[in-house]
Amino acid sequence: MKINNNIHRIIDANLNRLKEGLRVCEEIARFVLDDYRLTADLKRLRHGVDRAAGKICPVSLLLEGRNSRSDVGRLNSRGELKRCGCKDIFRANLQRAKESLRVLEEFSKLADEKSALSFKRLRYEIYALEKDSFKKISSLPDCG
Repeated sequence: MKINNNIHRIIDANLNRLKEGLRVCEEIARFVLDDYRLTADLKRLRHGVDRAAGKICPVSLLLEGRNSRSDVGRLNSRGELKRCGCKDIFRANLQRAKESLRVLEEFSKLADEKSALSFKRLRYEIYALEKDSFKKISSLPDCG
């Protein structure tokens, strides 16, 4: 099935949100926790996203559909401006990544079933990573 510009916008926005969220978590794992394995796992997931995304449609179509200047959600940042330290930042960005993966899984079904399965696999990998990293992340200080 040929997907339209609106679907390209959804895919583009969620790919960006997903990779940004993973990168924020990766930076916390690397520079705050000094955790080599968690850093490597997050980096591997981020690169897995690139592989899965490459099967949906060319980047040129995603960029062609992008309309960030007039995006109605652009100025809606309620809840995103308050964070209570690295633990809160990590959890918020991991949640953002999980949500984006679900959106990508659903909309990539319109273009490529294998990509949909790749996004589903990545989502379950993040669930496992979240569980495995819970103790380390929980040890980070709260707001005080």
